Amino acid sequence: MKPVDMQMLADVQGARDERHLAIQRVGVRRLRYPILWAAETGPQPTVAEFSLSVHLPAEKKGTHMSRFVAMLEGHTAAWSLADAPAVGKALCERLEAGEAEFELKFPLFIKKTAPISGVQSLLDYEVLMRCTAWPDMAEVTVQVTIPVTSLCPCSKEISEYGAHNQRSHIVVTAHLDQTQSGASIEALIRLVEAQASSELYGLLKRPDEKFVTERAYDNPKFVEDLVRDIAIALRAQPWLSKVRIEAENFESIHNHSAWAVIEL
Repeated sequence: MKPVDMQMLADVQGARDERHLAIQRVGVRRLRYPILWAAETGPQPTVAEFSLSVHLPAEKKGTHMSRFVAMLEGHTAAWSLADAPAVGKALCERLEAGEAEFELKFPLFIKKTAPISGVQSLLDYEVLMRCTAWPDMAEVTVQVTIPVTSLCPCSKEISEYGAHNQRSHIVVTAHLDQTQSGASIEALIRLVEAQASSELYGLLKRPDEKFVTERAYDNPKFVEDLVRDIAIALRAQPWLSKVRIEAENFESIHNHSAWAVIEL
């Protein structure tokens, strides 16, 4: 087979379009890729699901989809919030676009230490990082889903025996200023967990189970309490802005959830 001269092949996507309609976003999504994430403890291997897109002007027929994958292939460094703007601007340049956006969703694993026995285990948190970029600037936001325990204050007050509790998901979306000391996803997670009835652990011994059960009982929280207490804790951090806090309690005595949102 004769070698192919790339210069001789027609670039159909690069042709002119005469329909006069710009496309706000075009690209690829649900692209799974192994990555390294720059965690507090060092680069952490994980698998991310990517969405990558650009704005397509009215006069362009299409974008070069293969360049999105080529960009991932060429990115060998650990991914981080701090480096996201450079990646977004590089997408603009590589795709010859005035605006680009990418997001990656992945599980971040944090080693937790049980409160009494000290046994260690990993707990996973879902992280979504989104970057919208232009040739000269970029905006980065992060969304973290943090599982916790919540115990119902009303149930505790009216019941003679115990109180109902449930697992809750706290979803925080925010901008993290990487130039500020202490700014990290892990620090955000710790702040949120401290406001729950109890945090979760992957592995607990019986003394630990007694401790977290009693801690939750002594620290009851409605879904309203969760979002308000978390809002107060996060509002005090100078490295957080544009914060949205969503709490969902998966009720143990109902077949529905309790839900609340605060935006700062």
